[in-house]
This record gives sequence, C-alpha cells and structure tokens, in this order.
Amino acid sequence: QLQLVESGGGLVQPGGSLRLSCAASGFPLEYYAMGWFRQAPGKEREGVSCISASGGSTNYADSVKGRFIISKDNALNTVYLQMNSLKPEDTAVYYCVLGYIGEYCGLADIFDSGSWGQGTQVTVSS
Repeated sequence: QLQLVESGGGLVQPGGSLRLSCAASGFPLEYYAMGWFRQAPGKEREGVSCISASGGSTNYADSVKGRFIISKDNALNTVYLQMNSLKPEDTAVYYCVLGYIGEYCGLADIFDSGSWGQGTQVTVSS
C-alpha cells in the first residue's frame, strides 16, 4: 500500500532554514518522479517543486527558486525539501506528492496522481 509520510516542519524565524523529509513506502521510489506542494490558509494549493525519478531533473516555482532544493535518496526511499532563507509567505502545510513514472517532472500537473501525505506545518514568524 502506497504511503507518504512527511516530517520536519516547525516554527522558524524569517531567514531561517528547515529540511522536510518524505518517507515513501509501498512502491518503487526509484522509478517515480516526486514533488512537493503547499497550501496556506485561505489560499489555493501551490506546486513548489518536483524531481524526476533519477533526480537528474528538477523544477521550482518562481516563488521558491534559488531558496529551496529538492532531492531524493532512492536507497533510503526518502524525498527531501531543503528550505533556506524562509519568508513569512512560505508559511503553509507542505505535502509530498507522487509524480509520474520516469523522468518527466512538471509543476502544472503535480496533483495528477492524487496521492500525497498528511502534510507537515511550516510556520515562518518572528
């Protein structure tokens, strides 16, 4: 049974960093692209980043480009999102999401699989 479990969220001051983790199980992570999206209260969900199956291709939303880094460790069945220079507008619940099989990675259809975890709260505040 496919399962995605996020962790690593918390409260951080503006300018700080957090690393989110997504433990994947029930499917072969090495064959799948993966992604992260976020949803803030009262706002639509936003695709943040995605990574291809091999990890060789990544995409980022303009709002996080240059600050966030996505990676995956297929041996550990884990996907990461390193978040640096955090801003108050990054406050949201962050979700790990299953992508397509293979090297395609796109933010426009990041929600197509319908498979994501329970989310982890990130709050950026002084």
